[in-house]
Parts: sequence; structure tokens; C-alpha cells
Amino acid sequence: MAIRETWLQWRVRLLGNGLTQKYVGDEPPLRAELFSAVQMEQHGKSLATSHQLTPRHGPDQLLVRLNENERTLIDVCALLVAAVTATRRIAPAGEWLLDNFYLIEEQIRTAKRHLPKGYSRELPRLLNGPSAGLPRVYDLALEIIAHGDGRVDPENLSRFVAAYQTVTPLKLGELWAIPIMLRLALIENLRRVAARIAARRTDQNLADGWADQMMAMTESDPKNLILVIADMARSNPPMSSAFVAEMARRLQGQSSALALPLTWIEQRLAESGLTIEQSVQAENQQQAADQVSISNSIGSLRFLGAIDWREFVETMSVVEHILRDDPVGVYGGMDFATRDRYRHVVEKVAKNSRLSEGEVARHALDLAREGAAKHDDGERAAHVGFYLIDRGLVLLERRAKACLCTLESLQRWGRHFPLSLYLGAIALLTALFTGSLLTKAQADGVPGGWLPFLVILALLGTSHLAVALVNWLATLLAT
Repeated sequence: MAIRETWLQWRVRLLGNGLTQKYVGDEPPLRAELFSAVQMEQHGKSLATSHQLTPRHGPDQLLVRLNENERTLIDVCALLVAAVTATRRIAPAGEWLLDNFYLIEEQIRTAKRHLPKGYSRELPRLLNGPSAGLPRVYDLALEIIAHGDGRVDPENLSRFVAAYQTVTPLKLGELWAIPIMLRLALIENLRRVAARIAARRTDQNLADGWADQMMAMTESDPKNLILVIADMARSNPPMSSAFVAEMARRLQGQSSALALPLTWIEQRLAESGLTIEQSVQAENQQQAADQVSISNSIGSLRFLGAIDWREFVETMSVVEHILRDDPVGVYGGMDFATRDRYRHVVEKVAKNSRLSEGEVARHALDLAREGAAKHDDGERAAHVGFYLIDRGLVLLERRAKACLCTLESLQRWGRHFPLSLYLGAIALLTALFTGSLLTKAQADGVPGGWLPFLVILALLGTSHLAVALVNWLATLLAT
């Protein structure tokens, strides 16, 4: 903790107190009307109706935003540490941020580990709206955080996602992405609240500076206090609630001479129809709201690690519900790893076809029912797994009109005829390399009598090279 605070203090001295100016006016916190579980269901359906997807793959914005959020949070914490070092009073939300900064750093590292470059590009993206160009599932996470004021409730989450899928089913990859998207949304919310804390801290620092000057002048030379007030008036300080509340806290109840700057502030506020009391009350309410958002967001970050996401995904997965109707009833009794393997095959076939994952799963189920009716290959043909990881996969791909890429076709052919492919590739490469060497030798004028010896030498050398290349390619194809 001491090392972290020392580093943050050094960062403040390096960047100066103006390091948060670029964050002033940043996006508002993710704070919308609080919804109950029933209201979240309704909201999920309305969102599914309004969401439109784009077929294009845009740049990965989430990782860039995560790095920006990390820098902002570090800067804000550095500013708060400087305030604590200077024995300044900081808001409760700022205390929460400092006390749990180690957790926020850990969550950011976790997010980076689970969000490799290009990860979000594979997810369906929104065409329009505030989250245009971002993954659809990230927008869902933002909505969950906004309507819970940073609090992730498992019941609200489940009912929200289930209601959304009654209109538009989510892909399996999107369901698995929900934990990381919630983590990103919570870090985003922390950044937004932290930026507001920093903006208010900047105004409070300004108020403290003027208050210190006025109090020092009152003690040393009260007659010249008017000069300090005039300097403050010429600087045109912001009449924000943070500035006014801090000035009132520092000057009220002091000497009668310090009533003059408060009178000037009162007159400035009157131009906008406000009073010092109203500004102080607004600042207290803002601090209380920020404290709730910060505490909820930090609590939710801890809570994410306690959720059994495997159970969540299986409960929410449309593919899972379809495959559980396996005619022979075997699928439901399998372990998680096997069921997950089946679901990923459905996902892969859907990517190579124009069908949704749910439609591919239904085709697999239909084929299993047809196999049960025909009694082909015994009970194996009546099991959905026969059409996902066994010989029936070809039938499923044919029915789904899936187009396999060249590499995948080569991998599959190699699994059926491994020895022929291996030896054939070595022979082909050896012949190509040997032929090119002999052609070069003839072009350089080597006598014909030497060619048989050159053929033997070339075969020995090129065969070793061909074996090495084929082994390397076989490793790539197997992974």
C-alpha cells in the first residue's frame, strides 16, 4: 500500500494538479431509473426489439477504452492521494476508490487477460444507437449496470437475458462474454464516477487555495482582505456546488471579516436563482449518489467471481435447451465438458452456414429423431452426438449447407486417411525439391553422366527437408 501511494504521489508531482482537466465534462455515470426484476424483463424485450445488427466487423474499441479507463482511474487516485497527503478532506466516494484501488487494478488485469486483442470483433455488433459499433452483449451489460446503479443482481440478470432471448436469441459466444462485458461496464462506470470526483476535487482544491489565502490575510492584515477577494472575483472561479460547498465549509463560522467573500458568492449564485444552502445540499446529494455508485460497482466486481457462469450459460443457452431433447436421453446425463464440446460444434457449424445456432441444433435433433425411427447404427444414430462429433456430422453440415474452409477440409481428410496424406505429402515435396535441383543442374551445364549420382544425393537431402516440413504442417493441422 505504501509503495502504491508513493508511486501515485510521484505521478501527481510529474503531471501536476491539472491532470484531471481533460476528464472534466466526461460522460455521466451509468445511472438510470432503478428497475425491479419484472421491469428488467420488460426492458430486455424492448431492447431486443430495438437492436439492429451490422454485418461489418469494426475495430476493437473495448480494449482501447479499457486502457483509457485504467489511466483515468490511476490519475484520479493520484489526485486523491495528493489531497490526503495535504490533509484535505475527500468525499466518501473518493475514500471508497482509494481503499479498493488494489481490487480495481486486479479486475483490470483480469479484464485484459480475458479480452485478448480482436476478441470482441467476433461478437455481433450494433448498427445504431449510443453503442453503435460496439458488441451487442456489451450494450446489454451497460443497461444492466445503469438500471441497477452499479449493482449486479443475479435474478435481474437472469430474467433480463431470458426476456431478451424470447425476442432475439443470443449466440453462445455472447453468453460466455457476459462476465467480461459486465466487468468492462463496471470499470467504465467507475471511470465515469471517478472523473466527476476528480472534477469536484479540482474545484475543492481551488476553493481551499482561496480560503487559505483569505484566512491567512485575516490573521496578518485584515484590511487587505478585500484585495484577495478582488483577485478571486477577477479569476472568475466556477460557481459549482463543489466550490461553493467547500468555501462555505471553510469560511462559515469564522471571523466576521470572512463573511464578505461568502456574500460575494451569494450574489453570484443569485444571478442563477440559487443560494449557498442549495449548492451545499446539491453537493451532499451528489456525493451520496456517487458513493452508492462506487460501492455498488466495487461490490459487483467482487460478486462476479462468485457466480457459477457455467450454470448461467447452460441455463440461458437456446442450444442447450434444444439438445436436452436428445431422443435417447443421453445428453442430459453427460458431464459439462462433453456438453460444452457438443455446443461448440453447433456454434462452429452455424458460423460456416447461414443458419442460427438454434436452427443448427434443431437440425441435429431432427436427424437424431430420424435415426431413432430408422434404427440405423443402433442407438448411436438416435443420439444428437452422432451428428456433432461422429460420422453423422457430415449429414448435419450438408443439411445446414455449411461451407468448410480449405484448412478445415484438409484437417478432416487427414483424420480419415492420416498415413496416405503423410506419406503422399513427403513424396510430393521430395519430388518437387529434387526436380527443381536437377533442372538447375542441367541449366548450369552439368554432364548427363553425373545426373544419376545427383538424383541420389538430391533425394537424400530433399527427403529430410520434406519430412521436417510435413511434420511442421502436421502439427499446425492437429492444433
